[in-house]
Amino acid sequence: MDNCIFCKIVRGEIPSKKVYEDDDIFAFHDIRPHAPVHFLVIPKRHVESLAECTDADAGLLGGMMAAIPKLAREQGLNDGFRTIVNTGRVGRQEVYHLHIHVLGGPEPIPGPMVGH
Repeated sequence: MDNCIFCKIVRGEIPSKKVYEDDDIFAFHDIRPHAPVHFLVIPKRHVESLAECTDADAGLLGGMMAAIPKLAREQGLNDGFRTIVNTGRVGRQEVYHLHIHVLGGPEPIPGPMVGH
């Protein structure tokens, strides 16, 4: 998607603090962190939201979820972390490119939800 901010980050048109990249996914630190550690895991391919996913996306979704524990440990989140997927307007999704928030730090993370 030409105007999608996350697609621009994947293409290198907008700088990011990269955490991880492979053929299918990209992870980077959130520019408005809500915890001491806050990064996003996104598919490189534009997928608007979790609501748009089908059985054909099972491998991509599984790969994203499987990468998170390793990435969280690499970011120092050894005592746990929180994952959030905001989906659609009512689900507080602000950027319409599927993304998983990973948050953590030395203390419990406040608040019920994170917008993006």
